[in-house]
Amino acid sequence: MARRDRTTGTRSAGRGIRWFLVIAGAQTRSGVSNSTQPAVQLTDVTKTYDGTVAVDGLGFTVERAQVLALLGPNGAGKTTTVEMCEGFVAPESGSVRVLGLDPITQSAQLRPRIGVMLQGGGAYPGSKAGEMLKLVASYSNDPLDPDWLLDCLGLSQATRTPYRRLSGGQQQRLALACAIVGRPELVFLDEPTAGLDAQARLLVWELVDALRRDGVSVLLTTHLMDEAEQLADELVIIDNGKIVASGTASELTKQGAEGRLRFSAPAGLELSLLDAALPAGYHPVEESAGSYAIEGVIEPSILVTVTSWCAEQNVLATELQVDQRRLEDVFLELTGRELRK
Repeated sequence: MARRDRTTGTRSAGRGIRWFLVIAGAQTRSGVSNSTQPAVQLTDVTKTYDGTVAVDGLGFTVERAQVLALLGPNGAGKTTTVEMCEGFVAPESGSVRVLGLDPITQSAQLRPRIGVMLQGGGAYPGSKAGEMLKLVASYSNDPLDPDWLLDCLGLSQATRTPYRRLSGGQQQRLALACAIVGRPELVFLDEPTAGLDAQARLLVWELVDALRRDGVSVLLTTHLMDEAEQLADELVIIDNGKIVASGTASELTKQGAEGRLRFSAPAGLELSLLDAALPAGYHPVEESAGSYAIEGVIEPSILVTVTSWCAEQNVLATELQVDQRRLEDVFLELTGRELRK
C-alpha cells in the first residue's frame, strides 16, 4: 500500500499504522500545555442512587499525559465515576476537577477540551458514519482530518453506511474516532476495544499510545487485564464504590507477591522434612505423581531451601517454575469476582 501523508498523521505501508496525531497542539492553543493541574482529580467523592451508595469516598488523580485504567466488576461504580468526570452526573459530596474545572458548573469551558467515547456510540441510527464524524469535527476549531481518521481506523469503506448497519466493531471504532477527532487534551474511553477482533484491538492500542506520546491524558475502563497492563501507566481497582487497590501493574503484581513454585521430581517423596525446612505457612504438596507445588510468597530463599533439600535427598528437581500472580489474580483476591462477570 502506498504511503499516505497528511498534516494530521502518517499511514505507513506494510504492517500496522504509525500514528503522528499532533494532538498536543490543542493544548498549546488553549494555553494550558504547561499546566501543573492534573487532568482529573477526584477528592472524597460520594454518589448514591435511591439510597444505594454507588461511589463511596472515592479519590484518585490522572496526571497530564498519563493513561489511567479504572477496573472493577459490574456494579462497582466505574460508570458513575466516569460520568461524574464527564459532567453527566453531579456528585453529592466531594470534589471533581477535570483540567482544573468543575465539569458541572464549568461544562461550557470544559467540553471543547475533552473527548468522550460512549458505549453504544450515542449516534442517530440513520446517520452515516462519515457524516457523523464530520459533524463532530465541525465543533472543533482545528480538528483532525475526518477522512484520514476513518481510513486509519479501517472505516474508509463505511463512510456512507448508516450507523445502524455498521457492525458492532465498526460502531466501536467510529465512537473512538468521534472522541479524538477534536484534538482533546483528555479522552474518556469506555471499554475501547469491546467487540473488536485481535487486529483492530492492536490498532486501538497503538492509537492510545500515540495519544499519550502527544501529551493527551486518557481515563479508560476495560474488562481486559492484558489491555490494562499494556496501556495504563496507573491502575485503580474499585469495588462497592471504594478503591481497593491502585498503582502500576508491576506494583500490583510485584516480585515476591503471592505465587506458586512448581517442580518435578520422582513420585512419592516424603515431604515432611521439606515442610519443616520451609518457613511457617509454606507447605509442599504433590499435586500429581512427580509434580510438586508450594504456594506463598516465592522469594529466592524459598528456591534455595527447595533445591538444597532435593540435593540432600539425592533427588534431581527439574522443571522449576515460579508462577507469580497475574493482574487478574490480584483482581480476584480483592473483589472475589471474575472481571468479565
